[in-house]
Amino acid sequence: MGRTALAAAVAAAVVSSGAMADTTVSPDARKDLGLTVYNGGTALVRDTRTVSVSAGRSVLSFTDVAAQIQPETALLKGAPFEVLQQNFDFDLLSPQKLLEKAVGGTVQLYRINPASGEETHETATVLGANNGVVLEVNGHIEAMDGVTGPNTRLVFDRLPPGLRSRPTLSMTVDSKAARSDDLMLTYLTGGLSWKADYVANLAPDDKSLSLQGWITVTNTSGADYDDASLQVVAGQVNRVSQNYRRDMAASAPAPMAKMASAPSEESFFDYHLYTVPGRITLADNQTKQLALLEAPRIAGKRILESRGNGYWYWSRVGEIQPDHASITLKFENREANGLGMPLPGGVIRVYKEDSRGQAQFVGEDNIDHTPKNEEVTLDLGQAFDVTVLRKQTDFRQTPKQDGQIAETTTSWQVSVKNGKKEAVDVRVVEPMQGDWTVTQESQPHVKESSTEAVWTVKVPAEGESGFTYTVVTRRVP
Repeated sequence: MGRTALAAAVAAAVVSSGAMADTTVSPDARKDLGLTVYNGGTALVRDTRTVSVSAGRSVLSFTDVAAQIQPETALLKGAPFEVLQQNFDFDLLSPQKLLEKAVGGTVQLYRINPASGEETHETATVLGANNGVVLEVNGHIEAMDGVTGPNTRLVFDRLPPGLRSRPTLSMTVDSKAARSDDLMLTYLTGGLSWKADYVANLAPDDKSLSLQGWITVTNTSGADYDDASLQVVAGQVNRVSQNYRRDMAASAPAPMAKMASAPSEESFFDYHLYTVPGRITLADNQTKQLALLEAPRIAGKRILESRGNGYWYWSRVGEIQPDHASITLKFENREANGLGMPLPGGVIRVYKEDSRGQAQFVGEDNIDHTPKNEEVTLDLGQAFDVTVLRKQTDFRQTPKQDGQIAETTTSWQVSVKNGKKEAVDVRVVEPMQGDWTVTQESQPHVKESSTEAVWTVKVPAEGESGFTYTVVTRRVP
């Protein structure tokens, strides 16, 4: 179908609801637009437009609403008239949809003779529009694979009722008088989501870091948002599960320095609300990043750790496969530590400069929503040069009279090897099950919880250190 013919059909069409006038409220009438985006792919749209109504009953058609609008959430705030009914029209205009709506009706079939260039036309009846089109022309049947061929076009007399060129929310209203007002249409929509992304740069001594945070907003809602205010909410807002999608860097730290363009943050209900300064334009199928925070210096610490397994203290296991120590980065989210603001959940990617001053990626981890004054822990990977070898040197069990095991005694030898050119401290964490007691040890442990014994081993550069211990475990009745 030619573009000119289709445009003429659309321009000539009048969508009616009985005898009621239909007034189109287009984005050209927009006075303000605001978005609040939540974790999980939901957003609240606040769309203020100038609305003109006639006296009596009429239809208001709000075009260019989000294609993933949840129409049952729509509310026209401050309306000085009664809203009787509303419909969401998402059956959008396309050549295929035109054909489907025209089945049983007539169209004009235009053909061009490839040899002469002469164009002729005939009236045709549309018999089918499934995977092509079937027409009845002058008593015979014609089938075409596509909507039209290279030398063929179809012209429609009118636009079928109910077919819209854009997603449209229509409302049947009753007004006592003709009037014009600026009204806010609010609704929830899917297809808008946000997340926090962070970039951390470690200092050369691994005792401090800088942190930049970004708000990453993605729009697949089926609408463009031009010159809109933006707020994002951090926290898990409960929603009833439904599918609305339709096809259509080591000294005292410096205080945190927020960028002038960073969002303001406030507690809201039991969540945190971030308001982005100024206005944004967010097109459909677009991802945009906006500054969230900048903290130039945060005191932190890198920790090397090896974690055992609780079942080893109930079983005969002998020598355990050597374990590479895990690398953990920790820092306090406190104002005195150069940070001190609620951190929305997201991925923190960590970089560090090499000997040439070039930034290298050293690991990443996901954090949950982290309140102010809480600790942030990042698992970055495993240390190449630091290994821990555990060897069970004794295993004894004492049975009860009924044959059940009363207690188990195991003895262990732990060796920590360091291939690095500097000394390291390694935390050896042993999870304990049941009622346990360390009865002998060559180095004192710390009982950090009811289920964990921790030994911190100092290992010289390119050297090895270790310790031994014996533990008695008893089953809890």
